[in-house]
Amino acid sequence: MPEHFRTKLIFGLVAGLILLPPLLLLLRRGKRGFLKSALKWFALFLLVVDVAAVIILLLIRYAGLEMEWRGGYVPMVTWQKTKPDFDALERSRAEQSKLAASATNTPVATISIPENEWPGFRGPRSDGYYTNRPIITNWPAAGLRLLWKQACGGGYSSFALSDGRAFTLEQRRETEVLVAYDVMTGRELWTNCWEAKFTEYHSDEGPRSTPACSDGKVYALGATGEFRCLNASNGSVVWATNIVTQTKASLPDYGLSASPFIVGDKVILQPDAFDGFAVVCYDKNDGKILWHNLDLRMGYATPMLFNPGNEDQVIVCSRPYIVGLRLSDGVERWRYNWHVNNNERPITQPLLVNSNTVFMTAAYMTGCAKFEVTPSTNTAATNAFEAREIWRNKNLKSKFSSPVLWQGYIYGLDEDILCCVDASTGERKWKDGRYGYGQVLLASGHLLVQCANGDLALIKAVPEQLTEVARFTALHGKSWNEPAIGGGKILLRNNAEMACYEISATK
Repeated sequence: MPEHFRTKLIFGLVAGLILLPPLLLLLRRGKRGFLKSALKWFALFLLVVDVAAVIILLLIRYAGLEMEWRGGYVPMVTWQKTKPDFDALERSRAEQSKLAASATNTPVATISIPENEWPGFRGPRSDGYYTNRPIITNWPAAGLRLLWKQACGGGYSSFALSDGRAFTLEQRRETEVLVAYDVMTGRELWTNCWEAKFTEYHSDEGPRSTPACSDGKVYALGATGEFRCLNASNGSVVWATNIVTQTKASLPDYGLSASPFIVGDKVILQPDAFDGFAVVCYDKNDGKILWHNLDLRMGYATPMLFNPGNEDQVIVCSRPYIVGLRLSDGVERWRYNWHVNNNERPITQPLLVNSNTVFMTAAYMTGCAKFEVTPSTNTAATNAFEAREIWRNKNLKSKFSSPVLWQGYIYGLDEDILCCVDASTGERKWKDGRYGYGQVLLASGHLLVQCANGDLALIKAVPEQLTEVARFTALHGKSWNEPAIGGGKILLRNNAEMACYEISATK
């Protein structure tokens, strides 16, 4: 709890304990009336709340009770907050190190994962849709077959998968660490770390972005701006920079969360700097800046590839616009007004309905919208394209869970309730089932929902009604991280542990 908030809270509670009892005594005297009686009960209610708050604060201070934000607008009090156990983590990796030294004949990459199967955040198209092979849809009652589960560091990074390895970012004590794991066994293969620790009251500590793989390299961005290109086989540094220092940027409230976006020889980042450096494109091979643009406060969503009018563009989300930049040189081509209520920044990924149509959603009672981007008919216009809104409503309000598209319908979490919306009209088809502030993927005509409490649920992607097929406890504790799928395996993690389950039949 921030110190300034704690001070104000304690001051208010003490004032209530001093003023409310005398007020109650005064209200009990004299002639009783409806207004006086109502005031008496209201004052009594405030006193009870005040005493309860004092008890909770004392338990937090002296008995180990903690407050945990789980995605809603009010924190929960818990005795078991989801946080890393660094001692258990270090013991685990020490044991793995001993095994690796003795098992010299054991191959490192025990399964093959093509580089383009799950190269970064939300998969090869940044849309959460897994297509490489069918998944198992008749889950056993106990859930999918567990391959391994182990402790991990903190943060909200997901996995990039390539060549039998899983790459993720973790907070380990005072350092951010890029880690390579063997997908089949969970064995730690190598680490590359740097001193950095980002912490924020609502979401705790740790890096937020997900690494990206390309051409035998892995690219990782820490929450405070450290950006490294590493050799995927051994973790050696190819090149590195700090994009916050380099562009004189300031950190957004929740740290740098947009993941590196790689297309061709370009890697695109969002330093959130002014003077034309809100978005920067680097040469992925040597780290040279190829282009930069915008003077906007950037959101937390990762850039995406877009192709309206057969022109390759990059969609970036800022406050208060969604902007299209030409991929080749970063020139702005269009912008769409997307104001998120409470002056918040966009978090969810844009969803491409087709080659020139985009769907956006946001929480804080903002809602959702669909717009299309077409070549401009106004020859005097500054931009060569224009964005036209098709519909807007409040039928889907996703906070930090990005939706998916299947056969003309959009599925996503409306706050913490699963929802289906017709992509053509914006009509809500159903809203049902509380899954918490989790994440949603799509595979084999089914939704894979990583529930906020650690459960993994399988749901038919059909517009008629919510049809939950199966559900089991995959992780323990608050789970906000995106799952990743590759090689027939699904990898999950949260702020304390990670696990790998078999999700496709073994070939």
